[in-house]
Amino acid sequence: MDKRIRVMVVDDHPMWRDGLARDLGEAGYEVVATAGGGAQALRLAAAARPEVVVLDLRLPDLGGVEVIRGLLGFDPDIRILILSASGEYQDVLDAVKAGATGYLLKSAGAEEFRSALARTALGEPVFTPGLAGLVLGEYRRLAAQPPSREPQAPQLTQRETEILRLVASGLSYKQIAQRLTVSHRTVQNHVQNTLSKLHLHNRVELARYAIAQGLDTQDSHTPILGAQAEGAGA
Repeated sequence: MDKRIRVMVVDDHPMWRDGLARDLGEAGYEVVATAGGGAQALRLAAAARPEVVVLDLRLPDLGGVEVIRGLLGFDPDIRILILSASGEYQDVLDAVKAGATGYLLKSAGAEEFRSALARTALGEPVFTPGLAGLVLGEYRRLAAQPPSREPQAPQLTQRETEILRLVASGLSYKQIAQRLTVSHRTVQNHVQNTLSKLHLHNRVELARYAIAQGLDTQDSHTPILGAQAEGAGA
């Protein structure tokens, strides 16, 4: 790989964690940190700045969902691949709803894991066969639900609508910033404002909302929810 991807491994079993870190290093990844618990993972990630985190869902201190939200809280562009022994319906959905990029069972083979990690680094959703259909089915079910009645629909600016459309298309914040010729921080600020207006919690929920609105297929200049005009500049 032209650029070594920075990876952190989080698992409470030392032999598994160390072996995985060693294999990743031999495969050309830069393992910037390893952690045996959720709290330690959040502390180390803030300093090590990994691009991808391989995360065990069951940790002795913090739950995997809490760790996912914490990681995305300081870096919304971080990719998280869950590597878990659990294939339980609720575990998978909770992880994805919290913002995990993919979910792989520990029974996966070495080649399957390496492929999943490479795709996760690119921002592609990756799931153990059988789990992808489960997640897609849940998103379809949620998208088919009638919208809740609210006294007043949230008002998005034209720029917020434009960024929401690009989020729905799968672009990272960095890619969106390059597309719109604005700073990464500007994109983050717009996304945070949109999350607040729509009462959503993370990028996954935002993308699901945009897809449910049909925004991923709309023209980039088509506003939604009574979008307000926005002045020049970001």
